[in-house]
Amino acid sequence: MSLSKEEIGQIRHETEKIKSTIGKTIEKPKSNKKLILLSIISVAFLLIVGGIGFSYMNSKKPGPLDNFAKCLTENGAVMYGATWCKYTQGQKAMFGNSIKFVDYRDFTKNPEVKITPTWFFEGEKYENAQSLDKLAAITGCVIG
Repeated sequence: MSLSKEEIGQIRHETEKIKSTIGKTIEKPKSNKKLILLSIISVAFLLIVGGIGFSYMNSKKPGPLDNFAKCLTENGAVMYGATWCKYTQGQKAMFGNSIKFVDYRDFTKNPEVKITPTWFFEGEKYENAQSLDKLAAITGCVIG
């Protein structure tokens, strides 16, 4: 039993239909990949913007040591340090957000500074990081 030319033509036509349908089906995931990539980028952007916003709002909150830091500055205490110095970073971290009220200067602006951080108060020099209690004792400022 052999197929006629018409039957062979119909089978070829049906095969071509199936191939074109399969080709269309395969193309659709490409647009899904674009949608997934766009979604991931959007979520990452929102997380970054949210993180920046949270950080900004957090930096504007009053710190628990704001009054203490202001008192140090008002009484003339000056902290000299270096941005690359881990001890200066540690001293700054003790103040948290309140560091913005401390009179902080770069160590290169004072030739007397040999060690960072160094505090100056009423002509006296206090080298290395100082505890908050010691700073309170030498300046008369109240912690808190």
